Amino acid sequence: MAEFEDGKEEGALRTIGEVSEALGIRPHILRYWEQQFPLLKPLKRSGGRRYYRAEDIAMVEAIDRLINREGYTLKGAEAVLRSGGAGADRRVGGRRAGDTAPEAAAGVRLMIDDAPDTAAIIAGLKSVRAKLAAALER
Repeated sequence: MAEFEDGKEEGALRTIGEVSEALGIRPHILRYWEQQFPLLKPLKRSGGRRYYRAEDIAMVEAIDRLINREGYTLKGAEAVLRSGGAGADRRVGGRRAGDTAPEAAAGVRLMIDDAPDTAAIIAGLKSVRAKLAAALER
């Protein structure tokens, strides 16, 4: 959890400036994340002044970790947060390019197996693969 040295209680409301300073995240980034992550909803008082609760600060820390340390995309980080997890073991949609994804491959296999016309889908995919292979040989 962030370290605040302002003399306030641990669960006190914090301004965007206080959160920004404690976490090292610029205020405009925090405002942008509010737009991108519907789960992040600090209180807004008159004049649009933002007040972050302890759970909002924890959410900001999780977003920062997922995006800036674990390499998630914005959509991937949102998916992890919506699923209730915030660890690398919960990655599916937010993988970095080049990462292997055995659990994601199993999910794709399930989606194809559940499709009404699996044979047609597989045939279409094989056709695309053949066209790509032919294009690479040229």
